[in-house]
Amino acid sequence: MKKTMLAAVFEGDGRLELQERPIPSIKGDDEVLLAVEAASICGTDVHILEVPPGHPATPGIILGHEYVGRVVQVGKAVSHLAEGDRVVIDPNLTCGLCHYCRLGLPNMCETMTTLGIFIDGGFAEYNVAPARALFKVSPALEPELAVFAEPLSCVLNAVRKISLEPGENVLILGAGPIGLYFTQILKASGAGRLLVSEINDYRAHFARQSGADRVINPQSESLSEIVEEETGVGVDVVIDAVGSLITEALSSVRRGGRVLLFGMNAQARAEIAQNDITRNEIRVMGSYIANNTFPAAIRVLESSLLNRRPLITHRLSLTKREEGIKQMREARAIGIVVRPQS
Repeated sequence: MKKTMLAAVFEGDGRLELQERPIPSIKGDDEVLLAVEAASICGTDVHILEVPPGHPATPGIILGHEYVGRVVQVGKAVSHLAEGDRVVIDPNLTCGLCHYCRLGLPNMCETMTTLGIFIDGGFAEYNVAPARALFKVSPALEPELAVFAEPLSCVLNAVRKISLEPGENVLILGAGPIGLYFTQILKASGAGRLLVSEINDYRAHFARQSGADRVINPQSESLSEIVEEETGVGVDVVIDAVGSLITEALSSVRRGGRVLLFGMNAQARAEIAQNDITRNEIRVMGSYIANNTFPAAIRVLESSLLNRRPLITHRLSLTKREEGIKQMREARAIGIVVRPQS
């Protein structure tokens, strides 16, 4: 094996520089050396590279928290994986011992850290990860599809919370990559009328392709009027996949309906009439990353239940990473697959 590799390193101030780094080696008995087969650029990466940053990350680390790899070497204590296995990575490393981990809420872990954000991740030819973060997938599942296990696991955690009943009407606010995951999953789960609100024509096209019955542009159409026209009383479920649209969500849901807040924007502020939530018995829920939903995400991907391939809009080498970030920032991309070894 060669001794160095190409890696995309976060250097702070919006810089993601391509560097030659030593190939990492296993240092602990529970670690695994991976040859990265594919990684994906997501919205969090874009936020990290904003100036000032919209999401924290550790300068000097290799970015990339959505990735899939092939096992090259395993530590002495690793028994569930072998050389040659294809694995997807849960990048969020939890302690298993804190109050929340023991409550069955590892996504609320008090000492959580993340591969590809605070520890070296998948924008490189090789990566070392703890065995507990790795989930074996079928060798028949192509890397460019397996790479989406991480965001899908987060969406599935949210979908479990809303307990959708067949025929219920749904409004999804935002048709970025996450909004499109919700669109496909809820359509497959038996949603009745599935409405999507999206101001970007490029993303609106993919919402229709993903199963939306109607796509609304709230800049040129009245969201509330169309929701009333489509449902008579408001939708049963609203999902904010943007992170700043709780006002629109509350005005679109029916009495006794559910609002799921998924998108994140630390700067967003909204004035809410709390009495309306109480009087109309609206259930408002938040959902953050995955919670023991990686096995379910893998089953969904291996079953071909979702049509993810048309949503892969860009396939790039690691040397073209800046182009991918630019396309995501300008909302001219949905799924970007990076091949570190191409």
